[in-house]
Amino acid sequence: MRSSNPVFSRRGFSRDNGYAGFGAQPQAGGPAAATQTAQQGNPYAQGNPYAGQQAPAGNPYATNPYAQQDVQHGAPAPMTSAGRMTMDDVVLRTATTLGTLVVTAALAWALLPVDDANISKSYGIAIGAGLIAMVLGLVQAFKRKASPALILTYAALEGVFLGVVSSVVDNRIASGAAMQAVLGTMAVFIGVLVAYKAGWIRVNRRFYGFVMAAAMGFLLLTAVNLLFMVFGGGDGLGFRSGGLGIVFGIVGILLGACFLALDFKQVEDGIAYGAPKEEAWLAAFGLTMTLVWIYMEFLRLIAIFSGND
Repeated sequence: MRSSNPVFSRRGFSRDNGYAGFGAQPQAGGPAAATQTAQQGNPYAQGNPYAGQQAPAGNPYATNPYAQQDVQHGAPAPMTSAGRMTMDDVVLRTATTLGTLVVTAALAWALLPVDDANISKSYGIAIGAGLIAMVLGLVQAFKRKASPALILTYAALEGVFLGVVSSVVDNRIASGAAMQAVLGTMAVFIGVLVAYKAGWIRVNRRFYGFVMAAAMGFLLLTAVNLLFMVFGGGDGLGFRSGGLGIVFGIVGILLGACFLALDFKQVEDGIAYGAPKEEAWLAAFGLTMTLVWIYMEFLRLIAIFSGND
């Protein structure tokens, strides 16, 4: 089962050669623990890309230097902590990526005015930056290795887009909307993290299937609404205003929260199974994408509420 996040699904932060072993408990004991679990009949412990067993064909970690065989004793050598991804690595890379995004967003807010005389130019720059960021995000999502330069460039351009959009909403629709959206995003992140660590959210096959089905429906409705807006004008199907828009915005935030839970599961598996240190950049990239989604949904929801006043 692949992760909902295209970044993580490319380089499995879990067992089964890139597939998430939802419902199985990862063990930090390394290859021996993974082998023992596999012998007990757990199908998700087989093919661990970080273990010292023979890797499946096409496994990008088949030559992982941290999972070499112990030739003398004929058993997998224990994996050392050097060169392996840790939670500190994920936190540091995520902070770097988000910090880059926040800095460029602040610069765009300050340097790209959204008054009547300049809003068209600022919008053009924001849309251009957003489109390039989307392309870079897709490129990184399908790359076999993390590229820090590409990820940080994506974050910088995404920041330009968010800075202009936030400025428009904050200055022309709802004063203080940007700060409210930031606080809302932080609250969702902390809430999901606490719920996940406390075991209130169980990331398993059923959870994954429900989230993916809901996300596909959400994206389909968004695309249909966009088509109606382009060809029919106005608000399309009404997903950007009124009661229907509010419901749609709340669903978007809930889906973002579910994606965070899936992302936490993928990162947890990667750490437990000794993912290489550079994989922390992919974790940062995936988490940044999810947080941007939640922020945009909050911003849109606040704009709708302000328009109803």
